[in-house]
Amino acid sequence: MYTVWCPDSCWLDDTRANSLDIMEKKELKHKVLCSAQHSEQPETRQVKGIVGTFLSFPERVLTSGNLLYGDLGNIAQVYPGKQSNTNLEKRYKNRLHWNNDTGVFTLSDLQIDDSGVYTVENADAEEKMTHTFQLTVYYVLSKPQVTVHDNISCSVVCSVENGREVTLSWYRGGEKLNQTSSPDLNITLSLPLKVDEQNRESYRCEAANPVSKESAAVPHSCIESDPSKVAGGVKRYTRTGVT
Repeated sequence: MYTVWCPDSCWLDDTRANSLDIMEKKELKHKVLCSAQHSEQPETRQVKGIVGTFLSFPERVLTSGNLLYGDLGNIAQVYPGKQSNTNLEKRYKNRLHWNNDTGVFTLSDLQIDDSGVYTVENADAEEKMTHTFQLTVYYVLSKPQVTVHDNISCSVVCSVENGREVTLSWYRGGEKLNQTSSPDLNITLSLPLKVDEQNRESYRCEAANPVSKESAAVPHSCIESDPSKVAGGVKRYTRTGVT
């Protein structure tokens, strides 16, 4: 027993299918092929944006189509005659634009909550085409701060404000020593480290997310307390050799 699916959702078993004449079988084959094509889900493309900048969706609508967002549905329409309405939703007012020359939708002054699934519907051709994009918007990271926790042991702490997909790492040269991250976006990430003063300049703390990267060095105030490097009660900076 086998079943075939056709656009009008009818089901046929093998007894009925065997009774079809040649023309009906050809028509059925065509319907099944069409159904298989239409049942394929469009690929979702990942796109990244930065807060305060703009993003142009890389699919064109030249004469007729729509831009949809998540549960909101239609947020912009394009009509024949190169006319458009991009103010269907208040949150996108004066930020969403359609270029009647290129056919591209552009969203400006990106905000974190603009992240989500957008669908460009292109009705220029006889058959409507859809293109789906998963937009994720990120902040550009600030420079991490490295503070000395203990001068004697040269223990330092690196910190940065947390955000979407932010990682905080310590490196010595090209070697990653440790790393931290947190799903709680309302905290400050912190990562301690005990530094070898003789190789202090080889250490760096790096904060990164998918759109930006910032690093900071160990402060000069982290001085090793080895008595051999102290003369007359004055500590010497290993790097400069000044007493």
